[in-house]
Amino acid sequence: MTDVLIIGAGPAGLTAAIYARRAGLSVKIYESSMYGGQILTTPEVENYPSIKKISGWELAENLYEQASSLGAELVFEEISGIEDLGTHKRVLTASGEEEAKTVIIANGAKRRKLEVPGEDSHLGMGVSYCATCDGAFFAGKVAAVVGGGSTALEDALYLANLCERVHLIHRREGFRGQQTLLDAVTSHEKIEIHTNRVPLEVVGDGPVQALRLRDTVSGEEETLPTDAVFVAIGLSPDNGKFAPLVKLDESGYILASEDCHTNVPGIYAAGDTRKKSLRQIVTAASDGAIAATEAFAYLQG
Repeated sequence: MTDVLIIGAGPAGLTAAIYARRAGLSVKIYESSMYGGQILTTPEVENYPSIKKISGWELAENLYEQASSLGAELVFEEISGIEDLGTHKRVLTASGEEEAKTVIIANGAKRRKLEVPGEDSHLGMGVSYCATCDGAFFAGKVAAVVGGGSTALEDALYLANLCERVHLIHRREGFRGQQTLLDAVTSHEKIEIHTNRVPLEVVGDGPVQALRLRDTVSGEEETLPTDAVFVAIGLSPDNGKFAPLVKLDESGYILASEDCHTNVPGIYAAGDTRKKSLRQIVTAASDGAIAATEAFAYLQG
């Protein structure tokens, strides 16, 4: 029986594997697609401590190789659920089941996409899902932020400190974000708000050059010149398979404390999958280290 079964091979899961193996625990990681998680879509990472610049792919490779060299086993298979058997857990997989003494859920969350032409083809060439990750690349340029929640408002304010101009685009008239953020956005001289607009296409021969929009009231279309499009329309966790055993919040994120404990002893949640205020590579790695350390303490009794 495996000591620690980790669901997800992103920064949280791989860091958890590194810490668990260094503690002498047996580790098996289940990943449904490719190790690395969201960082695979990040061309360059410049905010990870001690590393001035690294590609998301290279960072993912380094994390995987470190975990693998320590003896962590990676299985490419989908997880469909967890059962609590008291003394241990049963994890349901696409081909059967696996039993483990503890489980760390580190399956992350996916950025919601605009689902418009040009979005995928301009990923890494002006389309981004993380302003704090990629905003510095567009210092002194024009950026567009799409979204109406607190994340979009925060992204607009963050980019306004870097960019010459920031366009905030929202499909409705009213915003869902915090009023204090909205007040700061509306009063900022570098931010221009475009309400009742929906993106139709990301335009550009090579890098992003513009964003084509439609007015939801008049139906008229317009082309907004921009060097970057930051998509901030929310994240989508995939945690329904763990409920009702593991408690979730209203948005589907796992309710776990800062020590990564869920409501079920022996089951932990690390990284973007849990309810938290900041989702970055460094916080995911931190969660992974904490979760593995807590699992070790649990197994020691």
